[in-house]
Amino acid sequence: MPRPVVDKARVLIASLPSNSLELARAALEGGADILKVHINVHHDASGTHFGPLAQERPALEAILALGAPVGLVVGAEQVCPPEELPVIRQMGFRFIDAYAHHMPAWMFAQADLPCMVAIGSDYTLEEARGLQALGAEILEAAIVSHEGYGRPLDTRDLVHYRLLAQALSIPVVVPTQRAITPAEAAYLVGEVGVWAVMIGAIVTGKEPAGFREATARFRRALDGG
Repeated sequence: MPRPVVDKARVLIASLPSNSLELARAALEGGADILKVHINVHHDASGTHFGPLAQERPALEAILALGAPVGLVVGAEQVCPPEELPVIRQMGFRFIDAYAHHMPAWMFAQADLPCMVAIGSDYTLEEARGLQALGAEILEAAIVSHEGYGRPLDTRDLVHYRLLAQALSIPVVVPTQRAITPAEAAYLVGEVGVWAVMIGAIVTGKEPAGFREATARFRRALDGG
């Protein structure tokens, strides 16, 4: 199966807690393979509110100009309108991302941009299989309930991620809703079978220096260092 976005194993995605050029540079300097940015959403883990595309566009264009693969969260209860999707593609984003229950059918059915579709804590394995059957290119396993954010990774989590990785032939991404350590991230991609770990505010903080250092620790662990 061709890998989406980047053709490698042990992928590290950095979900930026704000659409900041400094944070983007820090993540790439630390060794992130892919960046993820946001519009139209209040991000619970970072406490950041992201505005619509017109408001965020200057910052997003600066991040895209760094040349790394970048994906865009298109919203939550409110997502970008249909006329903005061609603009997002033309800007150079490599994929779009949203929870399945937030992503309108028209957006999922478009053929212009790959979809990374997130599932939450109330989704079933059959629903995940259904998303793959409909054409989702990447599955984001955001399966930790809000009250579990920032708590340690436990063995039941490993079972859930393993079941998804075994059940699906598309790549599975694990976001750091739990306080995942670099060593645990290496275990997730090396033994559990997920394609990528996506680090964010819970394990990186929100300042560029800390983000760079945290990204570098995860990069070394994923690379076996």
